[in-house]
Amino acid sequence: MPQAHRVRYPLHFHIAWLFLLLITVFAAVSIIYNDRQASRMLLSASQSLFGRIGEQTAQRVNALYGGSSTVVDLLAQHDFARAGSLQARLASLPYLVRALQSQPAQSAIYAGDARGDFFLLRRYDAATMKARFAPPPGTVWLVQSVERPAGSVVGRYLFFDAALNPLGQKDDPGYLFDARQRPWYAAALARERVAATAPYVFFTTREVGTTLARRTDDGNAVVAVDITLSALSSALAAERITPGTELALVDGQQRVVAYRDPARVVQADGERGFRLVETASFGVPALTATLAPGAGTHRVSASGRAWQGHMAPIALPGGGQLTLLLAAPEDELLADARRVRRETVMIAIGLLALMVPFAVWLSRLASSPLTALTREARDIQALRFDKPVAVSSFITEIDELAQAMGVMKSTIRQFLDIGGALASERNFDALLARILGETVHIAAAHGGVIYLRESDGKLAPAQVRWEESAPRHLPPPLAPDAGHPAAEAVRTGRTISTTHSVATLTEWFEGMAEFPHAMTLIAIPLIDRRGAPLGVLLILEDDRDALGGQRTVGPELVALIEAVSGSAAAAIDTQRLIAEQKALLEAFIQLVAGAIDAKSPYTGGHCQRVPVLTQMLADAACEADRGPWADFDLNAEEREALRIAAWLHDCGKVTTPEYVVDKATKLETLYDRIHEIRTRFEVLKSQAELAYWQGLAAGGTSEELAVVRDAELARLDDDFAFVAQCNVGGEYMAPDKIERLRAIAARTWRRTLSDRIGISHEERLRKAAVPEPELPVDEPLLADKPEHIIARSPHDALPQGFGFTMRMPEHLYHRGELYNLSVARGTLTAEERYKINEHIVQTIVMLEKLPFPRHLASVPELAGGHHEKMDGTGYPKGLSRDEMSVPARMMAIADIFEALTAVDRPYKEGKRLSESLAIMARMAQEAHVDATLFRLFIESGVYRRYAMLYLQPGQIDMVDEAALLAGL
Repeated sequence: MPQAHRVRYPLHFHIAWLFLLLITVFAAVSIIYNDRQASRMLLSASQSLFGRIGEQTAQRVNALYGGSSTVVDLLAQHDFARAGSLQARLASLPYLVRALQSQPAQSAIYAGDARGDFFLLRRYDAATMKARFAPPPGTVWLVQSVERPAGSVVGRYLFFDAALNPLGQKDDPGYLFDARQRPWYAAALARERVAATAPYVFFTTREVGTTLARRTDDGNAVVAVDITLSALSSALAAERITPGTELALVDGQQRVVAYRDPARVVQADGERGFRLVETASFGVPALTATLAPGAGTHRVSASGRAWQGHMAPIALPGGGQLTLLLAAPEDELLADARRVRRETVMIAIGLLALMVPFAVWLSRLASSPLTALTREARDIQALRFDKPVAVSSFITEIDELAQAMGVMKSTIRQFLDIGGALASERNFDALLARILGETVHIAAAHGGVIYLRESDGKLAPAQVRWEESAPRHLPPPLAPDAGHPAAEAVRTGRTISTTHSVATLTEWFEGMAEFPHAMTLIAIPLIDRRGAPLGVLLILEDDRDALGGQRTVGPELVALIEAVSGSAAAAIDTQRLIAEQKALLEAFIQLVAGAIDAKSPYTGGHCQRVPVLTQMLADAACEADRGPWADFDLNAEEREALRIAAWLHDCGKVTTPEYVVDKATKLETLYDRIHEIRTRFEVLKSQAELAYWQGLAAGGTSEELAVVRDAELARLDDDFAFVAQCNVGGEYMAPDKIERLRAIAARTWRRTLSDRIGISHEERLRKAAVPEPELPVDEPLLADKPEHIIARSPHDALPQGFGFTMRMPEHLYHRGELYNLSVARGTLTAEERYKINEHIVQTIVMLEKLPFPRHLASVPELAGGHHEKMDGTGYPKGLSRDEMSVPARMMAIADIFEALTAVDRPYKEGKRLSESLAIMARMAQEAHVDATLFRLFIESGVYRRYAMLYLQPGQIDMVDEAALLAGL
């Protein structure tokens, strides 16, 4: 289909619109950014203000509670708290008045004792108390007293003037108040320090407050102070930062205890009097929304408006907590930001109107000469470099662009040539020679030198060229602080261009060439990707032209050589990096293998010797010129994969616990548990001794009791010796031995201490499966307890998707004492043997996760097959001979032979050659190892060459090779 016609416009039209668009975008972005920044700063300032209000409120609360706490502490130590009668308490009235006046928020001081007596002092308030008490005129202080002499109750009110002169008293038979039933009394008895009640509505004054109480040292009385929270409501009213800001204090039950309008905090509650209003029913949705998200500052929505909400918890000195709720409307907080935004928009519109004519003029000025440059760019795009660029303009930048495009044409052609040359070279020395030769050719120079920086900082010459050939002599290395231009270029990191006499050149480049006259040296540092110097590219330019006149090396030539040096540095760095990465990979692989060998003395140098033996067998197969291996060969990449796989064939052992690999006895874990069993036997022996003395005390005869005691001690010694022998695991556990173990286990010993304290969290969870018995308890001498079984978690399951066929035990570990002591051969249980064998599973899983290059993709298969058998009965995948590659079968032979002959295993001596090969011959006959490869192993003499390198002289004996190979 024909391409749809596109509407196109002149260049100056696009430039004008682009210019205007940029101005518009800049104005819009500036307006939006300024608005957001102003909003952010205002909100941030508001959040800081919220935090300050919270801190001030907390300070007020702490001051309110703290001063009264001191009063309560002093009252608890005063004689008033221990007074036994009304008269004795009235004697402390002046002290109580001063204490009450010391804190303005205190409304009452009182005390109650264990007999039920109660004494209260409060300032008389006619507005709230006159109807109830009807005091005499001039009453300033009111005392409420309850006494309980001889089972009766005497309640009365006493009235005093400002000077504490008594004005009268009134008995009230209905005043039966019992402080012992009040929450503040119970709370004070339960604590050693001051206890605080949750805020509530005082019955007498209808004020919101809290009670601070403390018991006396003897616990027979409790003193208390009522604190009103009305001052907090007044403080909150003064903290409103905008007209619509809402502040409130709520308690732990989300009830409002302080608000700018205190009357809204309390509401009637039927027969119970009055109660605090809950936040949800308070009628201020913004505060309810602020309470929901949690502590700190957050954005909430309420009443169709967005609010900045803030929650600040306030810990109370006597226990409990209050929470400050603060909500401010965002539209009020951001009012100034919105005004600034409107003004900024108007200014931007005015500036845009002024810039339209200027944009049109500027676009026409710049567009006219660009059409010609467009044609030149198309020529460069098509790689046509035959014609020079002939474009000029009165605009300096466009004119310089035209000149630069002309230079660019020739430079691109040169770079294409040298880039292709560098990209095609793989050998490092040949690459350096190619770089130097191409650079000398482009620069039309007489010669040059490439210096590479060594680890000690010296500059060593790597390539030299003079005229058309490489001289036989290299210039001497350069010290980092030498006065040579090359050393200076490395030190400064910039190009050095200087002219030097024949004498200086001869000194610096002795034996390299004959210098007829002075020359200019251009030293360009070769910088790698990280900005570090690799070396120096040094070019020797002739200081005279073809007619013998003076010649100046211009900046264009220097720039060209610098550009070429950049490509050269990248090529050198790449080649070096590839070599260093290979060396790093090799070193890391050997580090892992060495770490595995160092992890346990039971592996020794296995991981370091198997690669050597595998490589020797692979070389023998490649060198064979007849038989089944005549056509076998491995290229360099396949050899690298085999070498890496051999080094990593046991990398999964890093996951195998050392106490499993190193398990020397049946009961050993992180320590040998035979010591626990020994202690139980010691307990039984002590009990036998105790029985002897108890029998004597009961009137028994010493001779008869001694016979019983000695027989029991001998039996215990014999039984423990048998258990200890079983723990060693040196002999086969016949059925009769297992029966005797069970008989010994049936004996009991008495445990009087809990075995569920002082243990780890994991062990405590295992024990929790069975209820703890009452102590003391008789337990079997040997047992398989539920906590001995460690369940297999999904994390410990056999990985799926890899083709593993290993049979996995039900449990991860079974540490039962009978279960372990009954192991028929060796010291390992089925679970522990699986854990050791599992290392090959982990090897495969670990290696499969590594992003090996394509030529190393076979490493997991090669490393993971050395425990497979040719008949398919091996592990972990149960592969047969035809399912395994030849290198994998080679590694299996190397792994077995190294393990049989190793001399650095602490649990065994290395076998002699004849013994080891006889075992492997039987394995070949039984299709456990590749018989054809084993024949090559014998006939090529690989086993003997390896033995001369790694075996002890006493291990190297005569081997009847014909007899070994006869059955294959």
